[in-house]
Amino acid sequence: MTLFKKLLLFITLPLYALDQWSKWWVVGHFSEPPAPVVGLPKFTGTMDAPYAVIEGWFNFTRVHNQGVAFGLGNGSDWAPVVFLCVPIIAMVGLRIFWKKGVFSNLLSKIAVALLLCGIFGNLTDRLLQGSHLSYMAGKPFWERLSAGYVVDFLSVKLPYYEKISPESGGWWPVFNVADSCICVAAVLLFLGGLREEKQKKAAAA
Repeated sequence: MTLFKKLLLFITLPLYALDQWSKWWVVGHFSEPPAPVVGLPKFTGTMDAPYAVIEGWFNFTRVHNQGVAFGLGNGSDWAPVVFLCVPIIAMVGLRIFWKKGVFSNLLSKIAVALLLCGIFGNLTDRLLQGSHLSYMAGKPFWERLSAGYVVDFLSVKLPYYEKISPESGGWWPVFNVADSCICVAAVLLFLGGLREEKQKKAAAA
């Protein structure tokens, strides 16, 4: 078994399963946002109160994100289509770079496995979640697909974040397991790049 397949089997697949299970748990335990009204902004949060895991610091909630990180593009008409295509392009790009040996150390290769989990997890949401909204029942396929969204549910309050973003009340933008994988992957890619640079300098010395 190649390293790529091992990473998919032991990192990407388990985390993808956790990501999807957690999202469907949230969808099953929190009510969905009301159907959008023409002329009014889309309401993307649940009507239910957050479930406090650690009172005042860590909550479960339900947020529909049709955009990307920090809700960019959320609620817009173009976001579902654009952000459905971007992950597919990203997956193809990662595979091409892998074959070309761009990811040359173990840290960067683990990062790829995490990135794939994040991409697959949120792409699955965009393909499936819109079809399960009650107000989309019986709608044409493309209309249901355009209603696709990513389920965000992890809500964390960070010390001093309120000073950076006063309107947040200190609460970091709601995220999910797939988002966490992407963030950790970014850190690993950075560390992998530093390690590779050190090795090059050591070899040249």
